[in-house]
Amino acid sequence: MTTDLDHRPVPAPTGLRLSRAAGHGRPAAPVRIVHLGLGNFFRAHQAWFTDNAPDAADWGIAAFTGRSRTVADALAPQDGLYTLVTRAPDGERLRVVSSLSAAHGGDEHDAWLGYWADRAVTVATFTVTEAGYVRAADGGLDTDHPDVRADVATLRADRHAPVRTAPARVVAGLRLRRATGAGPMTLLPCDNLPENGPALRRVVLDLADLVDPALAAWIAAEVAFGTTTVDRITPATTDAVRESVRAATGLADAAPVRTEPFAEWVVAGEFPGGRPAWEEVGAQVVDDVLPFEHRKLWLLNGAHSMLAYAGTLLGHETVADAVADPRLRGWVEGWWDEAARHVPLPADDLAAYRRALLDRFGNPRIEHRLAQIAADGSEKLPVRVVPVLRAERAAGRVPTGAATTLAAWVLHLRGGAAAVAEARPERVAGLADGTLDDAVRAVVARLAPDLAGDVALVDAVRERARALAALRG
Repeated sequence: MTTDLDHRPVPAPTGLRLSRAAGHGRPAAPVRIVHLGLGNFFRAHQAWFTDNAPDAADWGIAAFTGRSRTVADALAPQDGLYTLVTRAPDGERLRVVSSLSAAHGGDEHDAWLGYWADRAVTVATFTVTEAGYVRAADGGLDTDHPDVRADVATLRADRHAPVRTAPARVVAGLRLRRATGAGPMTLLPCDNLPENGPALRRVVLDLADLVDPALAAWIAAEVAFGTTTVDRITPATTDAVRESVRAATGLADAAPVRTEPFAEWVVAGEFPGGRPAWEEVGAQVVDDVLPFEHRKLWLLNGAHSMLAYAGTLLGHETVADAVADPRLRGWVEGWWDEAARHVPLPADDLAAYRRALLDRFGNPRIEHRLAQIAADGSEKLPVRVVPVLRAERAAGRVPTGAATTLAAWVLHLRGGAAAVAEARPERVAGLADGTLDDAVRAVVARLAPDLAGDVALVDAVRERARALAALRG
């Protein structure tokens, strides 16, 4: 998943620019969905599903960036249109996506509040990355975070003042929606968090309770929180992608998105105000997302993290390069053996999913950078690897695959090939200092405090770290 955290300016396109005024795409649909996190993944996934839905003409999206205006400024002159480049191993397909009716910077707080007060808007979706939920170790709101403390003070003092965090933006919007009687609404997170609906609900209620307990009670009673699993590999956009789109279409597009053919969206929850007919274009609407969530988080995302840290140590730059290395592919298969034992889906389904993942990972036209995946390990590993680690130890096994990923992260923090990039750097500050033995013990204690005294596990991670360091040379 990508975010809008890249603050580098987008080059100004030259030539005839993509725009509705020039007859490109469909007319803008009325806004009925508000979205936070105007990055590539959202535009390749939720916006794409909405654009393909049979009732797309009724469901426009108003999307906001996090803090940087970069993507919004690129999309606004294009009336929200952009080119989706679907890259298969044997070629690519381009189409203009029209579901984005408005693109806003994260600093446009009045516009954000305006959508929440609009009765026509009945769904809010989110792609803010794991770190964007600002959770403490117990899953509740991190009330010690300085941005959270600042937002609580702001919300208490001024109903309309801009806030910083995603939970505070939601609370600000819901407070205005309650005051204006704008009707029922569903909040639908689309980030790689276990049970992301309950996770969002908890931090929103925690924050609302600090601001106004009556508001928290209203949210708990009146607002629906859906749960999702999302999957589509979507690398960052480069100047080369922009140029290839211009060459293929004759149109300048400052914000194209490239992605893979595969797309999965599993959704559970109530939508009292309605929603697009996503199930008509491949989304699965289910009662329980959890088995699909575990399959995706552990098999796909867990393997991505292993490849990101171990692959960069061994000199690889992309997922396709890394999975072509027999050593890394073998480690991934071993990790999948461990993880699959704890996914409650039929064995044949899991085997087919693993085969499909190898095909997806090996797609050379995607160019998914390992350094991009390596970011925010302190947020990702607790949900991608640690649950399997705990389950394997509870079964009396020492999981080599999980130990390999932890060992590779230790070396990454100690100065591996990819730069350490963390949304909350204080969580890893000094974590891998000292001797390798010290670093391994500290990392295990940080990721799984209950296993800090597990000698067999610590020994396994240390030995895998030594072996990886020796391979790196």
